Amino acid sequence: TDVLTDTLEGYAGIESVAFDLESGELKAEYDQRIISSENVLQVIQKAGEVAASRVGQCPAKAEFGHEACQGCSVEMESTLKSRYEAVANLTLPVTNINNGVIEATLNQPRLTTSRPAKVSTLREGRRPLRERLNITQEKKEVGLTILTALTALLAFIGTQLGGEPMLIAVLYGVAYVAGGWYGIQESLDALREKSLNVDLLMILAAIGAAVVGQPAEGAILLFLFSLSNTLQSYAMDRSRKAIEKLLDLRPATANVKRGEKWVNVSIDALKLGDTVIVRPGERFPIDGVVTHGQSEVDQAAITGESVPVHKDIDDNVFAGTVNGTGALEVKVMRLAKDTTLARIVKMVEEAQSEKAQTQRMLDSFEEVYAIIVLAAAALLIVVPYFFLGHEFQPTFYRAMTWLVVASPCALVISTPASILSAIANGARNGVLFKGGVHLEKTATLKVLAFDKTGTLTHGTPQLTELIPLGEMDEDELLRLTASLEARSEHPLAKSIVRSANERDLSLPPSTGFRAVPGQGVEGKVAGQTLWIGNERLFEERGVDIPADVLKRARAIEDAGQTVMFAYSAPKFLGLLAVADTLREDAVAMIKALKVAGIERVVMLTGDNPRVAAKIAEMAGVDEYHANLLPQDKVTVLQKLQQNYGPVAMVGDGVNDAPSLATADIGIAMGGAGTDVAIETADVVLMSDDLQKIPFSINLARRARKVVWQNLVFSLAVIILLVVSALGASLALPLGVIGHEGSTVLVVLNGLRLLGYKA
Repeated sequence: TDVLTDTLEGYAGIESVAFDLESGELKAEYDQRIISSENVLQVIQKAGEVAASRVGQCPAKAEFGHEACQGCSVEMESTLKSRYEAVANLTLPVTNINNGVIEATLNQPRLTTSRPAKVSTLREGRRPLRERLNITQEKKEVGLTILTALTALLAFIGTQLGGEPMLIAVLYGVAYVAGGWYGIQESLDALREKSLNVDLLMILAAIGAAVVGQPAEGAILLFLFSLSNTLQSYAMDRSRKAIEKLLDLRPATANVKRGEKWVNVSIDALKLGDTVIVRPGERFPIDGVVTHGQSEVDQAAITGESVPVHKDIDDNVFAGTVNGTGALEVKVMRLAKDTTLARIVKMVEEAQSEKAQTQRMLDSFEEVYAIIVLAAAALLIVVPYFFLGHEFQPTFYRAMTWLVVASPCALVISTPASILSAIANGARNGVLFKGGVHLEKTATLKVLAFDKTGTLTHGTPQLTELIPLGEMDEDELLRLTASLEARSEHPLAKSIVRSANERDLSLPPSTGFRAVPGQGVEGKVAGQTLWIGNERLFEERGVDIPADVLKRARAIEDAGQTVMFAYSAPKFLGLLAVADTLREDAVAMIKALKVAGIERVVMLTGDNPRVAAKIAEMAGVDEYHANLLPQDKVTVLQKLQQNYGPVAMVGDGVNDAPSLATADIGIAMGGAGTDVAIETADVVLMSDDLQKIPFSINLARRARKVVWQNLVFSLAVIILLVVSALGASLALPLGVIGHEGSTVLVVLNGLRLLGYKA
């Protein structure tokens, strides 16, 4: 159980973990100020994946060699791995979440613990009912619009030719019912909820036209109203279908190994651990890990990367991506419904239902405005007719025209049309905005703060120097430190373990592992307590570093390398130097951010000031803060917010959870296949491409610009039509054309964002 509990306790905010292997009971205590309940569950999932990948290490290997590993592998799989895979797949039902404690039992039926999926109704603007239509119903809507036009035209011709009045009345009746079919339903739905909407204004205006003997004008109103709504349905569906089409990229079947044979099965029949083969040119049917073969894979559909990515054994692949020239065998790591591709579609649908602040204000305004319009229409009838002696028919006609031209349809639809298009565009380019509100906030950013490791740098540092102190040789120093660091998820730790593996060193078992955020790790290896970390780890524990050791460390740091001290009381065992390189596109990205209007670019790191200064100088950031613990990063972000305004934090979504939560916008990089990153951040960049950051900011700002274009235009049209209706006796058909035309125009203007490119 040490593997799971030690891994979990290595995360910031998790204070203690108890896991009973036999009963499957898990209890985690955490600091709610640092990490939320939802994020703890995601961290548990991540830890389970790590633990499941490590249980293949046999603790008897050091003593008995490789034969011991082979001998006990079956037993380990049947005990440990089954438990850890349960955690990795989030099959644990949570039995209690209270006051910073999560309790769960692994051996009960599966219960999904992530936030519940929202039904994507696209209840944006004024059309919640129509936008829930399936394809057949959409065809029905088009048919009703055509029926409205035909019956209204026949009725008008019949009137001109002196046709049978009853037949003409029936034709107009059919036109009214067909044209107002969905508007009537939505109006009734609103009235049942004791509210009003703009559809009711249209229906009342059409009925009013018939009352004053102008059924043709009422029919024209309903036809254009129905046509406008049909066009809106088509236009808005383009945003949704732009994302849903991604699912079409996934094959319906997969070639899976059953025994010694390869059989073709539905992707829904695939199980975790199955092996599928993907031949050259085929699309991957499922998310998994390569177990055999090499190839180049086009991941543009998931990450937005334009260049194929080389895949080798142990690399992740995603459903919907395209295999290159090599055949790959892939172990299934996610079920079809849980693939990254499926989660992207689900997440964008949820984002579309999360309204922007501007849109929420307009939605609140709509009902109040509808009441004002109806009240004004009543006054336009009562005052002129009863108090000014005007004739009823022209007075009533003017009031009906007012109902049409004063309706805020274009105003209400202007924001969602733009927001949904921008979210869809971002998703197609590997940038996921988790709601309109986050898209709006991204457009207001003044400062971008970056975590150094894995964002501005490659995040895959290399061990550059091993300096034993005393009689210990390099291999022994590396063997001891790698054994303890094997429990850590930190990139620096991985570089040490990787070097030990390259030297084919046998690692002794370690126990009592504990990660000290921002400082290092501690535990027991081969019976001795070992500390590995930076200078701060020893300062806070009152351990003095000898002057000669400190001098050697300073020289290494001045060269831009990170130094870790290995210590086992009462002496220092050695120094380990690690170097992480700046990403090739970091400088260009920072320049692009400046062009986009970002006032300040800041680098935050737990590394020492000398290494931080070197990286900051190379990258060209405006300022840097080094030697930071997780809580220190939060303090820096708060000061940046006070001094400059809205701040975004760019990190990996796992270790930077407190910072991502504190910033106005949390941006997680490399989200493809990373559950924690997808769940914790406001904006997720599916790849590690730094250019996606200025792209997301420019897209958000373009969306804000289009929203304001639509708002100004729709308000101007309403004012013009109202003035014309009250001061120039605007004819009802012209009012309808102006009203519905402006509505369609703002939708089409918003849809331009689907084609936006950086």
